[in-house]
Amino acid sequence: MEEKDLVKYPLPVICTRGAVIFPLQDIPIEVGRPISLNALEEAQSKYDNTCFVVCQKELGVDDPGANDIYSVGTICKIKRVTKDNGFLRVVFSGVRRARMEELIRGEKMFMANVTPLFDITGDEKIEVSLVRKIASEFEEVVKAGTKFPRDVIQQLARGVSAPILSDQFAQYFPMTLEKRQDLLETLDLNERLMKVLEIIEMEREMNQIDQEISDKVHERVAENQKDYFLREKMRMIKEELGDTANTEDDIEIMRQRMENEPFPKSVKARMKDELSRYELLPSGSAEASVERTYLDWLFKTPWYEMTEDRTDLNEIKKVLDEDHYGLQKVKDRILEYIAVKNMTNSLNAPILCLVGPPGVGKTSLAKSVARALDRKFVKMSLGGVHDEAEIRGHRRTYIGSMPGRIIEGMKKAGVTNPVFLIDELDKMASDYKGDPSSAMLEVLDPEQNKFFSDHYLEEPYDLSNVLFIATANYLEN
Repeated sequence: MEEKDLVKYPLPVICTRGAVIFPLQDIPIEVGRPISLNALEEAQSKYDNTCFVVCQKELGVDDPGANDIYSVGTICKIKRVTKDNGFLRVVFSGVRRARMEELIRGEKMFMANVTPLFDITGDEKIEVSLVRKIASEFEEVVKAGTKFPRDVIQQLARGVSAPILSDQFAQYFPMTLEKRQDLLETLDLNERLMKVLEIIEMEREMNQIDQEISDKVHERVAENQKDYFLREKMRMIKEELGDTANTEDDIEIMRQRMENEPFPKSVKARMKDELSRYELLPSGSAEASVERTYLDWLFKTPWYEMTEDRTDLNEIKKVLDEDHYGLQKVKDRILEYIAVKNMTNSLNAPILCLVGPPGVGKTSLAKSVARALDRKFVKMSLGGVHDEAEIRGHRRTYIGSMPGRIIEGMKKAGVTNPVFLIDELDKMASDYKGDPSSAMLEVLDPEQNKFFSDHYLEEPYDLSNVLFIATANYLEN
C-alpha cells in the first residue's frame, strides 16, 4: 500500500500543545482533551489509525478554533496507545507534511480536509555540502553539552538522507516552537538545511557565550566566598564521618577574630595556615589537640593590646609614697626613669635593677611602680632556673611543649606593656641544657627585644613596650 492510499479526506484532527511532529519520526504525546480523545477513537475505528496532527499557536487555549492552530501539520499513523495516570499516551509516527485546507468542527471533534506536501529538491552539490557542514557542526555542539537522544546520534553517525537529517534535527534539537513550525512549513530542502545550520551555529555561539560567562563568574567569586563553600563542604563531610565535636563553631570564631582584629601580618598568616591545617584534622586525634593548644596560645597571647600610662609625676610620686615610707633615693631614681620615659616616649634605656637582701621591699616596690603607672603587673622568678627553654620555650616537635616564662607572663598580663618583674636575677645557673642568661640578654636588651624569639610561638614577639624591673640579692653575682 502506497502512502497516498493511506490518506483519507477528511481526516480526524488532533491538536497538540507545543509538540510538532515531523515525517518519519515517532513521538509519544499525552492525549487528554475530550475533543482529541474522540478524534483518536474515530481515527482508530474508521481511518485505519490515520489522523492529522497539528500544533496550536497558544498553549493556554483549551478550546482552539481555526485561528488558534497552524495550517501546516503532519499526517500521522497511530502506532501505540497506553494509559498513563488518567491520560492516553499515544505514539504517533509521522508520515508526511500536509496543509489543512478546511477545518470542519463536528459535535464531538474536528475534521479537516488536508493536502499532502512534498519536499522540493535543489542543487545536489549544495545539498551535499550543507549535509557535511551540519554533521561537522553537530559534533561540536554535542561535545559542548547540547542534549540530543543517543540513539538518534548513532543513527546520524551511520549516515541518513538529507530529508531525514533535517527532520531529525528539527524534531530533537532544542529550539522554540516557532522555529520548529517554520522548519515543518519549509518545503525547499536546501533552504531547510540552511535554516538547520543557522540554528546549530547559533547554539554553538550560545554555548561559547555561556562558557565565557561561567568563566568570568568563577573569576569574580571572592576568596572568602570560595572558602565558605569549601568549609561547608568540609563540614558536611566531617558530619558524615562523625568527626565533628563542636569544632566548627570554634574555628569560625577564631577565623572571625583573625580577620577583624589588628594582629601583625606575619601572625595573621600563621593563624590562617594553622586554622586550615586544624580544620583538616580528625577532632579526636592527638595531633588535633596539639594544634588546638598552639592556636589557643596564638590567639590568647597579647599582640596589640595596651594600657594607657599615667603621666603625671606628682600623682606617681604620691602613689609611691603611699606604698613605701622612706627609700627616698630609690623612689627618686624610679621617678627619674619614668620622667625620661615620658619625655622620650620610649623604654629604650637600661632596665631598673633593685639590689638588696630579702625582705627590704624590692618586689612590693615593683608592684607599686605598676600601680603608679596604672599598668598590669606580672612576675617571673628565676631562682633555680638552669634551662634555656624556661625562657625561650620548647619547640613544638616535643611532646608537651609550651612557651617560655616570658610569653607565659605576657599572656597572664593580657597587654603588651605591663610592668614585668624579673625576680632573683642573680640566682640563674647554667648547665648542659643551656645558658639561660644568654636568653635573658635578648629579653632585656632594648636593641634586641623588639624581635624576641620564642621557640614555641615561632613568631617574633615585641617586648619593647614592657617596663622590666629586675631584683637581685647580691650585686656581685
